[in-house]
Amino acid sequence: MNDLSKAPYYYQSLDFQKLWLDYPPGKDYLGSAFLLSADEIHDMQNSRFLHQMQRAWQIPFYQRLWKTKGIEANDIRSLDDLTLLPSFSVHDLRDSIERNPPWGDLINIDPNSDQPMPMVLQTSGGTTGLPRPMIYSPIDREIMNINTGRRLYMQGVRPFDVIQVMLSLGLSNGGFLVREGIWKYSGAIPVMTGSGAQTPTNRQIEIMRAWKSKHLIGFPAYIRKVGQVIQDQLGMDPKELKIKSLILHLGVDDRASLEELWGAKVYDTYGTNECGSLSAECEYQNGSHIFEDSFFLEILNSDTEQPVAHGEKGVVYQTTLFKHLAPLIRFNSNDISAFATGECPCGSKHKRLNRIFGRSDNMIKLRGTNVFPEAIGSIIGLNKLCNGEFICIVENQGANHEEKMTVEFEVLDEKLDKKEIELNMANQLKESLGVKIQTIAKNLGDLDHLTGLSSQSKIRRLIDKRN
Repeated sequence: MNDLSKAPYYYQSLDFQKLWLDYPPGKDYLGSAFLLSADEIHDMQNSRFLHQMQRAWQIPFYQRLWKTKGIEANDIRSLDDLTLLPSFSVHDLRDSIERNPPWGDLINIDPNSDQPMPMVLQTSGGTTGLPRPMIYSPIDREIMNINTGRRLYMQGVRPFDVIQVMLSLGLSNGGFLVREGIWKYSGAIPVMTGSGAQTPTNRQIEIMRAWKSKHLIGFPAYIRKVGQVIQDQLGMDPKELKIKSLILHLGVDDRASLEELWGAKVYDTYGTNECGSLSAECEYQNGSHIFEDSFFLEILNSDTEQPVAHGEKGVVYQTTLFKHLAPLIRFNSNDISAFATGECPCGSKHKRLNRIFGRSDNMIKLRGTNVFPEAIGSIIGLNKLCNGEFICIVENQGANHEEKMTVEFEVLDEKLDKKEIELNMANQLKESLGVKIQTIAKNLGDLDHLTGLSSQSKIRRLIDKRN
């Protein structure tokens, strides 16, 4: 039985000096692991993968998953054998948690018998249903913090910089994980204003001006909205605030227009609830460098699970190389990306991700054509009459239950001829996507209750009404 008489102390739970040698933070990382050769990276990944496999074999989730596929421990002798293992998805995570919430059998903690350790629980940023919890051990969380600090340094954050974080503060992981990384590994000052629901947009701007924020962290849709409010309601140029950088999960949002709006560089980052930051752009904005000492990523065809050609789009499969609780071995993230081609001027040999183009589980097949909400958003964002806000509504119609998509989008001026704008937008979408989509123009702010733009970090872009 465990000893509950003494609480575990976080600072005693890790050998920090060894941890920082194995996973160098910030500037130290850029002068060491970041510059390893491809062969050195592979050797490090192989060693850490085999250690991760030893841990995974202790976990009921993997014992069940692998043994049902006839996999034995001695079948996996190196990272080259990874493809012998079956993948799993978020549906398997949910099933695991439902067996014993919130622990599940992937996290592999038994409060009745295991020794206590300092732990953190945060959740996915899902917008429907009960959020999916994930629990992190000290080493899990600290390496996630180190990777956050690395990406901030790569993207120009320095000590004493004021960073305004416009991510939701609550169960979802993003806001608090960023705060920990800023506080522990950057020397900068996190100002946790949260989403528009926690700090109204006008107050966000007041704080930005009064406290001289140098960097903004958030999702592009809300950062864009804040800039538009500064322009349209306050009659100011956002460039006057001298923001140095916008640190975002950019996706397919338009980088150039955001940089023009704010007069600041936009840096893309890829992260998940389960892993924290997996990759980040450096100063050259030439693809997102994967933290390959922490992760091994595959990009596979969603139907065959075979590797796609370098530079070709596929689904990102994640394998962690550091986690104690809930290690991920071939986790299908459903995120669509591609490995960036060519060399980065920074000199790093770590693989790079292109932008995240969307999610495979958001894909809608309309009359034989694959349509992603993110692709629709990129088209709407280029229209000068629109503010970039939109929602896709999918439903079945007719006796054959044919899928129909309606796209509602906001226009900048309610006096404009909405019928003409709708017709033009429908034509643009058909020309770009190859399929007819119904369009409805709305006034500014009309979609907020559907998208959650002012109330949550992860903006809703798809409402699925199909049975």
